[in-house]
Amino acid sequence: MARKSIATRWFINSFSVVAVFLLIVNVSVYFALRSYYYGAVRQYLGTQANIVYGILSYMDDYEPAIRRSIEEFDRKHHMELMAITANGRIDLTSSGFSPEEDHEMPDYEKARLSEGRVADYVGFLPNSQRYMAVTVMLSGEVYDAIRVVTSLDRIDMQIYTITLIVAVLSAAVMLFVLFLGMYFIRSIVSPLRRVGDSAKRLAAGDFSDRVILTKNDDEIGELCRIFNSMADDLKNSEKIKNDFISSVSHELRTPLTAIRGWSETVLETGKDDENFEKGMKVITSETTRLSDMVEDLLDFSKMQSGRLKLQKSNMNPLDELADAVSVYAEKAKKEQVELIYTEPDFTAFIHGDKNRIRQVFINIIDNAVKYSSKGKVIVRAELAEERVIISVRDNGCGISAKDLPKVKARFFKANKVVRGSGIGLAVADEIIMMHEGTLAIESEPGKGTTVKITLPVSHPGLPSRSLRQSERSSLPYEEGNRRINE
Repeated sequence: MARKSIATRWFINSFSVVAVFLLIVNVSVYFALRSYYYGAVRQYLGTQANIVYGILSYMDDYEPAIRRSIEEFDRKHHMELMAITANGRIDLTSSGFSPEEDHEMPDYEKARLSEGRVADYVGFLPNSQRYMAVTVMLSGEVYDAIRVVTSLDRIDMQIYTITLIVAVLSAAVMLFVLFLGMYFIRSIVSPLRRVGDSAKRLAAGDFSDRVILTKNDDEIGELCRIFNSMADDLKNSEKIKNDFISSVSHELRTPLTAIRGWSETVLETGKDDENFEKGMKVITSETTRLSDMVEDLLDFSKMQSGRLKLQKSNMNPLDELADAVSVYAEKAKKEQVELIYTEPDFTAFIHGDKNRIRQVFINIIDNAVKYSSKGKVIVRAELAEERVIISVRDNGCGISAKDLPKVKARFFKANKVVRGSGIGLAVADEIIMMHEGTLAIESEPGKGTTVKITLPVSHPGLPSRSLRQSERSSLPYEEGNRRINE
């Protein structure tokens, strides 16, 4: 099916309507002018005929009075006065010329039959000249009526002139409307075509093309800006995707290589060899690492498709935070990172999924430990305005101001050297948002990064010691503060 352009639709729907409207206006003007001018002429001829009729009505002898009135008629240069006999023939005329005997006079026939005894007629002479005649019936025995006739050529010329002027003005209006319409359409269609062409190139994988912005700050300009912003995002997403594929490939290759190498070593040496225990530890560690990576990818896939579901219940996020700190205590020690957790003096419950909340804490602490080589990671919790705020601060390399807005985007990695898939923060941010909370990141290059997680509290102000704290009694406490790896 052939595609109709905007210009074609505008021409059909708008310009054609304007054209029809102006045509109707021109036709209406012509008939209005004709009605007005013909009515004025009709009234004028009737007035002249009534003047003659009035003069004759005071005369006792019609014949000499009619003859004198016709001979002395002072309007003979503009119209002709005629006297019609009882047998319907024109006997006298103000011009002195009598028409042919077969000259038709419909106005006379109509006047004879009408009650007002007056009638008019508009017709054509044998020479195609248009005329108007008005007949007034008399009561004489010899002369039956008087008739006034005038040519309408000058009136028609005036009507045609005015109608032509209106037509020329209408044509000018149509051309002006057409020019403005085409200019307006061109200002819309041209950018849209550029956007369409750029969209085709984007679809073909060329993310370098951009739409030249229009000068006007209107909807088209906004569309161009949005398109260019989308192109930038797509280009960035493509780069992030490629980096992600490269990073994940490297992340997968490293543990798989280690697992394969140590598996072959264990098989060759047997259980009695001293490398057996070392190899099994490496295999277990790398398998766990692969499992965590796969879980992150699965969670991200669920998040993208809207299938990430929460199993919510009343839970204490501080218990999950303490567990996450415990999980990373030994790892932080191996990485020569001091992990400090200040035990809060309150307990606050939220309505959430404890497993997902623990996953977020583990992800945040893992990132802090990774980026704080031989540094310090401080974990704190506080209660403010019925919200629990958990902060994880490290003194690592930090994040640049340019990369800071992107760190929660999928596949983005500010530091390509440190291992990771780049989707952990995106998943963590989504989980926190599903708990009606916020995840904010503050960072400065060379001074470290602080991640603040804010969650709404459902039951604040409960006793400061939870039941699970006794289960963690094996960890060192000192005046309410927990210090790990001191």
